[in-house]
Amino acid sequence: MTQKRVQGIYAALLTPRRADNSLDLSGMTRLVEFLAQRDIRSYALNGATGEFCLTTPKELRALFAVIRDVVGDEANLLCGVGAAGTAEAIELTRIAHEEGSRALLAPAPYFFSYQQDDLEAFFQTLASAVQLPVLLYNLPQFTTGLEVETACRLIRDVPNIIGIKDSSGSLDTLRSLTQQAIPACRIIGNDGALVAALQEDICDGVVSGVACVLPELIQSVYNAVDGQGCAQFRLASGLLDEFIAQIDVFPTPWGLKWIAEARGILRANFAQPISARRSIQRGDLMSWFQDWQVSLPENLAAK
Repeated sequence: MTQKRVQGIYAALLTPRRADNSLDLSGMTRLVEFLAQRDIRSYALNGATGEFCLTTPKELRALFAVIRDVVGDEANLLCGVGAAGTAEAIELTRIAHEEGSRALLAPAPYFFSYQQDDLEAFFQTLASAVQLPVLLYNLPQFTTGLEVETACRLIRDVPNIIGIKDSSGSLDTLRSLTQQAIPACRIIGNDGALVAALQEDICDGVVSGVACVLPELIQSVYNAVDGQGCAQFRLASGLLDEFIAQIDVFPTPWGLKWIAEARGILRANFAQPISARRSIQRGDLMSWFQDWQVSLPENLAAK
């Protein structure tokens, strides 16, 4: 892979909260320490895994401060700037710049459905108003999705847009960028698409929610790419599929927070109540994980 501004494994950070919905900064400290001890020093904060729609600007600064206190200058940071409108997104970019983010993860405005020319106008305005490089953040689960032609045109024509973090699960945009030889940081944002992207050699890195709680597994998949036909790659890829199947029955952060709790990293709390059915599913997940991690090979075992 060629040297690019954004590449390699980034852990998509959870945002730990207490039962009263305030930030759990001690939990955040333990999370970053846990990752740093496993050689993960590249982090994406305030994305979908971090429940960006719940995070205030003051809380975002506090999250940056925790990372800085734990990892210092070794931290390699991306910051999500998801918002309902342009002014709010620009405010978040100012914080990201002041706090040392390497680049921005910029999703389309959330809540309403927009047409592609609306998205182009938004991203052009945002990119021209900020100093940090911008990664388009294709997040069709929560915002209007970027069509392939729109994403490629923005990356090709807007100087400050350096690539895309594609969380759609589709590889079409990354394939198109590669086929057209458009200089871009091609980042996978959906763990379920990582194996195929590595096999096709169309990505430069991954922003991974799984890496936030099970970095050993993502490292094993990612680092085995040069020997993708080997037993290690096949084993790790199969284990990743098993893990994703278990957590995909929950909203994005829920399953990951419960796995973080199972690993003793933080207490899982949520912004809304957990139903009786979800509590049963939580118990099933925790029981499955305890059995599953015992069966992992030594180099992947959750320590």
